[in-house]
Amino acid sequence: MCGIIGYSGPLEAKKILLDGLSQLEYRGYDSAGIALFDTLSNIRLIKRTGKVAALRQACAKEQDSSHCGIGHTRWATHGGVTDANAHPHRAGRVTLIHNGIIENYHNLTNEFGLEGKLVSQTDSEVAACLLDQFYRGNPLEAIKELTLHIEGSYAFCVLFDDRPGEIYGIRKVSPLVAAYTRSGALIASDLTALIPYTRKYFVVPEGHVAKLTGYKISLYDMEGTPVSPEIMEVNWNMDSAMKNGFPHFMLKEIHEQPQALKNTILPRMSKGLPDFTDDNIPDELFCQCTKIHMIACGTAMHAGMVARALMEPVLHIPLTVSIASEFRYEDPLVDQDTLAVIISQSGETIDTLAALRLAKSRGSKTLAIVNVKGSTIARESDFVLYTHAGPEIAVASTKAYSVQLAALYMITCRMALVRKNFTKDQAAAFLSGLLDAIPAMETMIARKEEEKHLVTHLINQSDAFFIGRGLDYAFSLEGALKLKEISYIHAEAYAAGELKHGTIALIAPKVPVIAIATQEHVFLKTISNVREVKARGAFVILLTKEHAQVDSSLADIHIRIPDMDDRFTVFPIAVILQLMAYYASIGKNLDVDQPRNLAKSVTVE
Repeated sequence: MCGIIGYSGPLEAKKILLDGLSQLEYRGYDSAGIALFDTLSNIRLIKRTGKVAALRQACAKEQDSSHCGIGHTRWATHGGVTDANAHPHRAGRVTLIHNGIIENYHNLTNEFGLEGKLVSQTDSEVAACLLDQFYRGNPLEAIKELTLHIEGSYAFCVLFDDRPGEIYGIRKVSPLVAAYTRSGALIASDLTALIPYTRKYFVVPEGHVAKLTGYKISLYDMEGTPVSPEIMEVNWNMDSAMKNGFPHFMLKEIHEQPQALKNTILPRMSKGLPDFTDDNIPDELFCQCTKIHMIACGTAMHAGMVARALMEPVLHIPLTVSIASEFRYEDPLVDQDTLAVIISQSGETIDTLAALRLAKSRGSKTLAIVNVKGSTIARESDFVLYTHAGPEIAVASTKAYSVQLAALYMITCRMALVRKNFTKDQAAAFLSGLLDAIPAMETMIARKEEEKHLVTHLINQSDAFFIGRGLDYAFSLEGALKLKEISYIHAEAYAAGELKHGTIALIAPKVPVIAIATQEHVFLKTISNVREVKARGAFVILLTKEHAQVDSSLADIHIRIPDMDDRFTVFPIAVILQLMAYYASIGKNLDVDQPRNLAKSVTVE
């Protein structure tokens, strides 16, 4: 969740930290703070509730220069949104920022006599107090002792009073990346904070300490032995993380979807067929499994639901989709014959990571679909297929969903080919249909102004319902999520055939029903369900293909997508549903990119 950054070097630290926090704000925006070594080597704290802009305003009054410091933007877990609960936390000789959750902080509070001594309500301050108790002049030894006592997830960046110019970083589960550049040494929870200075970085390995000074970064294992980090290079530039003339990141990222699909699909095509040779994914992985288990959260899980509806009829093997947070606490039926497909944009989602580890412990082969190179899920999976969406800044996922689908569609095609469910001609036709989805998406994006009128009725309603059958139902799940997470309209998706089993009781006059009817084999049945809600006064927004035959009286608003193969209609439909949510949020004057109570990367349970 939270965003963290540290800098040591010749430049003005305050500016670098504030700019970095602005890039990381999508990870949390309840409060923000920085800690700086001043010209006298004393540590100065500045922190404010609210967004980074409030912190920046407070910092403008500070004239003293600094060349070393740490910064934090908070998504609140323990304790309310207050100045006292904002990071950094200070205890004695230690100043600390934290991303993650310390699960045993109550026990530690009692064990080490901290009751009544804590200023905040956070678990993070407990870590600062313990580290101060353990510190006897050697930072590495103190950090090692701290890790022996705390349970949970964490990425810490630490300043010690008697170590001016030095920053110490350590992680478990929570992400932490670092880089040394001509501008100095940087460490952060996300690459977006590093990109203005370098494209080369390394992931701080779990159980290792990174020591930053103005002239180098050193990496140590827990015994204090120096370790050489694995240097990686990011394949996108700073422009990708900027709005570039769009009013919001979300709208920009909706527009980027066609190119993102090309980036994901085209490098993996050879002679018109899917080819994962460059990804080092062998065909044996697809041939040997007898079942598939997809594991993900949120939008990524909805991509898995689409894949299930697509893959089972093609492959004729059982496929299960699990919510990662539930999977890890069940007794899942996965074994050495299971291909576990792990889907995550960030590659750091804590529940998904824990599910991956459980699946591996049961003997399953694991294939990760992630966007962020070098992320924990990518590194711990047996195989990884990187999507190439570039940075996604808006909290509401758009292009990440589309490229996850594209990757899953390509996996479907390759599996069907090597398992003899597709001939080469059928596989080539399938990929051709997938490519045809790209101009269909472009068509719907070009018509975005026409879709603004969708929200006139929506924004005055407290509820909305999405219905569909088969793949259309799988699509509708993501549509409902998008609407509720950025417009705060209660929205739910239902299989259209289930309406009569209770849901239709919720249909009252003027209640919006978004009906998706693009699947030919169930089209007439879906239309019958639309008639049922219309007869009860629903305000119907109907989505069909261009030449679908529908009575003009059936829908209050009728949106048509280009005619195409049923299996690929999710791509233009996704654009419509994303724009619907976007304009609803705009119409209600809400913060599109940073909706309340949410953060981009969920790295705490």
